[in-house]
Amino acid sequence: MNEKNSDRTDKFVGWRRLGNKDREKVMDNIASHENWKSCFSEIGPGLLLFARQWTRSAADAEDIVQEAFVKFWRRNHQINNRALLYATVRSIALDFIRRDKRRARREATVFADADPTVEPQFEWEDEAQSALAAAVSCLPHDQREVLVLKIWNELTFSEIAGALGISQNTAASRYRYALANLKKSLQPQ
Repeated sequence: MNEKNSDRTDKFVGWRRLGNKDREKVMDNIASHENWKSCFSEIGPGLLLFARQWTRSAADAEDIVQEAFVKFWRRNHQINNRALLYATVRSIALDFIRRDKRRARREATVFADADPTVEPQFEWEDEAQSALAAAVSCLPHDQREVLVLKIWNELTFSEIAGALGISQNTAASRYRYALANLKKSLQPQ
């Protein structure tokens, strides 16, 4: 088979990397590692327990053990070299911890630099709009929430009730109370 046909018949791009190596020999080498499955089921739980001491969750420990097995297998290490497998798990777990700490520091820095609450900033055309915005921001949270959903988002009381997990009547009364409070705070003294 010529090179051109070889590229068309091989769906696996990795075969091209093998160049002149005998594909059957490579596959025999992979097939001889069928005992990896039994090895994983035999020492996997111990490795999981070993990895668990560095992680906060069982899922993270499972990821570490899986990554260690894949790394170990790809480097063609002997399966009976269990000390190296445990060292690989330890190394990956420590890398995981470092990565997690760096991420936590970055998130803490970003959170510390950010405003505690991000409020939308609007440019008001006149004093009336400015007064209305101030009055709305002074409303109790539950009333303001319903008012914004009803007026600016044009939701029905049924939709508001579903979104907030309250009854339709509660949504309607919070809306009425919000309007009454706005009327009271916007009336000239």
